[in-house]
Amino acid sequence: MIDRTNLYRIAPFAAYVFFMILEDLLLKFGWQADELRLLYAVKIAVVAGLLWAMRSAYSELRWPDGAGFRIWGAALVAGIVVFIAWINLTADWMVMGDAVGFDPRDNGEIDWFLVTVRIIGAALVVPVMEELFWRSFLMRWIEHPNFLTVNPAQVGIKAFGIAAALFALAHSLWLAGLFAGIIYGLLYTRSRTLWLPILAHGVTNAVLGIWIVVTGNWSFW
Repeated sequence: MIDRTNLYRIAPFAAYVFFMILEDLLLKFGWQADELRLLYAVKIAVVAGLLWAMRSAYSELRWPDGAGFRIWGAALVAGIVVFIAWINLTADWMVMGDAVGFDPRDNGEIDWFLVTVRIIGAALVVPVMEELFWRSFLMRWIEHPNFLTVNPAQVGIKAFGIAAALFALAHSLWLAGLFAGIIYGLLYTRSRTLWLPILAHGVTNAVLGIWIVVTGNWSFW
């Protein structure tokens, strides 16, 4: 059986992956992408609900004492750096598979409800879910199964590298994903607070979402 401590961090991520798989299956069975646009809202609602229900178990989400402009400033800079890398590391060899993307337009008009849900989900829910799983849990668990006893600053290069590589493989833009995984991992291990990579991740996703809407590069979603 999976230890509850592990399960609390795996469950929201697993729910997110389940909906991704479900969407792929429905597309293969003939559903059209525009028929599944509300599925993202359901996915985010389920993940947010799980995070909220299990919030008392996330000891690593306690706000660090004395944290202030240093964390916010570092998160802003790191988040923007990852965003710039994300939209530029797009050569054919840097892409794995075909990204379906997410087009919120209906008869040429942008559905702002769908855009709002997408940006809120990507900027506020996904960073908490992913950083709890990839950095706080998986990276430290690879270092030692009793991961909560592992000081982030003591994570070795092996655990750090494996977690970053797996994070990369979870994204079609695998090189951009690798870069992001390394940056977020460094933020966590150097600061020893999960809030720094969460905030940086949130900045990346928020800026990316705004850029997508402004430029119409829907494939990045």
